[in-house]
Amino acid sequence: MENLNLIDTFSEFKDLKNIDRPTMMRVLEDVFRSILVKKYGTDENFDIIINIDKGDFEIWRNREVVADSEIVDPNIQITLTAAKKIDNDYEIGEDVTDEVKLADFGRRAILALRQNLTSRILELEKDNIFGKYKDRIGDIITGEVYQVWKKEIMVVDDEGNELILPKTEQIPSDYFRKGDTVRAVVVRVEMRNSSPLIVLSRTSTTFLERLFEMEVPEIFDGLIMIKNIKRIPGERAKVAVESYDERVDPVGACVGMKGSRIHGIVRELKNENIDVINYTTNTQLYIQRALSPAKVSQIKLNETDKRAEVYLQPDQVSLAIGKGGSNIKLASQLTGYEIDVYRESTEDDEDVDLSEFSDEIEGWVIDELKAIGCDTAKSVLDLSVSDLVKRTDLEEETIKEIMRVLKAEFE
Repeated sequence: MENLNLIDTFSEFKDLKNIDRPTMMRVLEDVFRSILVKKYGTDENFDIIINIDKGDFEIWRNREVVADSEIVDPNIQITLTAAKKIDNDYEIGEDVTDEVKLADFGRRAILALRQNLTSRILELEKDNIFGKYKDRIGDIITGEVYQVWKKEIMVVDDEGNELILPKTEQIPSDYFRKGDTVRAVVVRVEMRNSSPLIVLSRTSTTFLERLFEMEVPEIFDGLIMIKNIKRIPGERAKVAVESYDERVDPVGACVGMKGSRIHGIVRELKNENIDVINYTTNTQLYIQRALSPAKVSQIKLNETDKRAEVYLQPDQVSLAIGKGGSNIKLASQLTGYEIDVYRESTEDDEDVDLSEFSDEIEGWVIDELKAIGCDTAKSVLDLSVSDLVKRTDLEEETIKEIMRVLKAEFE
């Protein structure tokens, strides 16, 4: 029975994928030699023959024939009488090779051998998985959701390897159930408690970059380069691209005919709004493009502090800022400049700066309004109470009182 169990373990070992033959031979021989040393004190006079294809093995012992009265170590020596029982032609000084049967080791030794072999199998599997995924950091993996927990989900790849997709690496609107197919990028591989931990991400900018490479052949071929990506997962992303071939329109190639290429990426990212812009070394033009879809009237740069004052028509301010400030935040990250948005007033536009109301409206409230691009009385009045509630941290009653104060100025 022990022999059968050992052969089963051996067969399991030989069926391991992606483990090279020399490594398998070396590990198997090490395991068998360790038990020989324990039983006989040495393994030097043993030959181990391993048949990887059949999942079988043989152990042969070499001993020198000595006179019956001269035997010292029965492991490396054999009496002439015993040798002639094997073959009557043996003489003193010759070598005798005989097979050592597994049953000769005893039940306990066989069990230890099997446990040792199983342990080495697990170690090899872990090392193999770690090495495989260490080389795949930054690659997209497609797997099946196997288990869903509160803080993470377990994903199984096509070889049955277990991968982890933490909640923090999921798009906010992601919802997975067991059996669902999921795509994510490998962001981290480490050993934890002697086991490989492969961490996936759907919020990483690398994930978006790889999706573009899959959907846009020109990027994969190197004709178009992604210069920078910034994203708020599930909400908005900005991608700056540059073409190395002036005949290729980088933005048009990324978007595709009628948005055919970008639509697949948007669907994968749960309708994340993706702005693709032409990269340029002209800072003012770069900032202008980064703030799209808003149309910029004027930009004043402060290179020392890396700040940009951007002036827009009143109807463009909300577009430049975006929902929850997402557009201006991503534009700042993309360009590396802190962007301040100002409402451009015309000569016949009678308006009052919010700072003029500091005696009636608290300073922190004015700062809150300016943070969303409302720096004048009319820019606040142009918005509804519900819009202001959504875009600021102010209470509805506070906003109504502010509206009352501002309206009084123009009555």
